[in-house]
Amino acid sequence: MNQTLDWSLLQVFLALAEAGSLNRAAPQLGQSQPTLSRQLAALEAALGQSLFERHARGLRLTAAGEALLPAAQRMRESARELSLSLAARDQSLAGTVRLTASEVVSHHFLPPVLLGLRQQYPEIQIELVASDQVANLLERSADIALRMFRPEQPTLVARKLGDWPIGFYAHRDYIARHGRPEMSNLLEHQWLGYDQSDLMLRGFAQAGLPVGREFFGFRCDNQLVAWECMRAGMGIAVGPQALAAREADVLRVLPEIPAPPLPLWLTAHRELRDTPRLRLVFDALAKAFAS
Repeated sequence: MNQTLDWSLLQVFLALAEAGSLNRAAPQLGQSQPTLSRQLAALEAALGQSLFERHARGLRLTAAGEALLPAAQRMRESARELSLSLAARDQSLAGTVRLTASEVVSHHFLPPVLLGLRQQYPEIQIELVASDQVANLLERSADIALRMFRPEQPTLVARKLGDWPIGFYAHRDYIARHGRPEMSNLLEHQWLGYDQSDLMLRGFAQAGLPVGREFFGFRCDNQLVAWECMRAGMGIAVGPQALAAREADVLRVLPEIPAPPLPLWLTAHRELRDTPRLRLVFDALAKAFAS
């Protein structure tokens, strides 16, 4: 057995143990499944033991894997503490701030805010993760997050910036072809739904209109794509009222259907709020997005 283990291989082991499959772990680590498979084989060779059993739904820890897991988790926690301690001691503005936000917020609302930051503080470099996947601040996937939910971890500081009202929208070309949707005929219209997410299905069910996936003739989890398809006249989509207000040819429909607003939360690790450049970006985002 090799007495010196590569920490990067242990990180792969942790991701696989927690995700339960190569397929789910690969996008989390930003690597391909073959690469993860080779890294796992390298770790097992170094240890001289198999860590996972393969089964139809993915991976299951062996006895050796179960024994390794707590130690690997303790190593990860120690690495986090070291990283945060070093980051919190950095008192200069020069450096990088890694920000994550949803694709809609990143595309339509963040650019002017980031422009202001770059013009006023050019020594601060911004990395933006534009994704609807939840980045883990505890693992330093990002320093600051703009999210539509409140984080639960006690080590994070969170500020609610407001609620974003949402509605149902269609392009005026669609309405010209199909007529304005009404409560009496809404099931006869063309709706744009989600692929993997069941959010729209649950929303229809809560409104007393249970439908299946096939009800949505077009399905895509990427909300930017769904919005653009609505703008092209394909059907009815859900979106923030603040976004629709920018579109003269996008009309709100079915306002009588209740649509709960999306809460907007700004989040950072508690220790990192004491780093000047992170605090500056955090406060600038809070000011820009506070309702």
